[in-house]
Amino acid sequence: MGCRDQCDPSRVMQPLLALVDCNNFYVSCERVFRPDLIGKPVAVLSNNDGCMVARSQEVKDLGIKMGVPVFQVQHLVKQHNIQLFSSNYTLYADMSARVMSILEGFAPSIEIYSIDESFLDLTGVCEKDPIDYGQKIRKAVLQRTGIPVCVGMGPTKTLAKLANYGAKKWKHTDGMLDLSDPVRREKFMKLVPVDEVWGIGSRTTAKLNQLGIKTVWDLATQPSKRIQAQFNVMVARTILELNGIGCMSLEEISPDKQQIVCSRSFSRKLTDFRELSEALSEYCTRAAEKLRHQRSVTGCISVFIRTNLFNPSEPQYQRSASIKLSAATQDTRTIITTANRLLKELFKPNYKYHKCGVQLSHIQPALSFAQNDLFDVAGNSLLEKSDQLMQTFDKINRRFPKSLSMAASGFDKTWIAKAERKTKHYTTDWNELVDVMCV
Repeated sequence: MGCRDQCDPSRVMQPLLALVDCNNFYVSCERVFRPDLIGKPVAVLSNNDGCMVARSQEVKDLGIKMGVPVFQVQHLVKQHNIQLFSSNYTLYADMSARVMSILEGFAPSIEIYSIDESFLDLTGVCEKDPIDYGQKIRKAVLQRTGIPVCVGMGPTKTLAKLANYGAKKWKHTDGMLDLSDPVRREKFMKLVPVDEVWGIGSRTTAKLNQLGIKTVWDLATQPSKRIQAQFNVMVARTILELNGIGCMSLEEISPDKQQIVCSRSFSRKLTDFRELSEALSEYCTRAAEKLRHQRSVTGCISVFIRTNLFNPSEPQYQRSASIKLSAATQDTRTIITTANRLLKELFKPNYKYHKCGVQLSHIQPALSFAQNDLFDVAGNSLLEKSDQLMQTFDKINRRFPKSLSMAASGFDKTWIAKAERKTKHYTTDWNELVDVMCV
């Protein structure tokens, strides 16, 4: 190969990223084990069965919005026989892992963006026919998991995300759209409103509209420096991404969470401190497990309690408190003890409490250097024993879910959030595996 060939810009490999997004993921997971519901209106409810957090296309077509309380659309539920399911996060997490495992076989690099989305780096993988490759991805995931997906492709993450929007919205794309071609990209951008761009929220959209920027194309043709001066650097980078200039690389290893929050609404109002303490202790246990899962420790614990803010006929009360720890920890016992100490300061009798929760912050890697308490004589040995105990605790609960708990027990647990329509753990519990009948 001569020098001319090596320096020819047309021969430089163009980046190609794909976003694979599961369609109505929670609903699709339920339909895998209830195929009789395919084509029928289905919705998945939030904790406590209060609001719709996932809707099938049939439910969306009825004009029912995301997050709407069920009682507000009860007439539509009855009229159209909408099938409702309680959230089954154990099932959804396992199905997500199966989908991501399949996607890893199609690309050398993958970023798991959320429970139902992943970015794939397909640079140099499918130059000849990216559309056909995208359809192979769709067919493989559907065949091996039963979950339908759409695929969007482009030279940047923002364009891949935008292409995925088009693949979902327009049926003639057959669930696959590639925006690598500048001519096709321009035509597409002129049809799509600017609020569909990844990272452009409602406030930014309102400001852009005031400037006459209403479509994606309007935004893409703006000078990035002027937009940065009027908005911020992230919007300026978005303009570069829309023009095929990559500003965001794939994160193959998900960054650790900087905050961990665990909270729930109660199925009934709580007035007794012991019940609030028990609920808070359970949330602390769950938060501590998440903390250890990412091998981190927390240096600050916050607690909040509140009544039902949407019931003005009852006395209202909400408060929160935080405490910075002298030594960062991942020990469930320390987190529970500290949180309950804060709860004692916050609690007031004669109120009907609707929700409480715990937040862990000042999070850092467990292996990072930390200054021990000057007066903690046993410091290192106790810390080592604590780590061993927590590791054993987590191993047992992974093998026998929820078999061990450090939270208080023995009280009435009717406060636990409702899940009256929850399906079985089809893929994670031997006692709830699907029965297959051979005829």
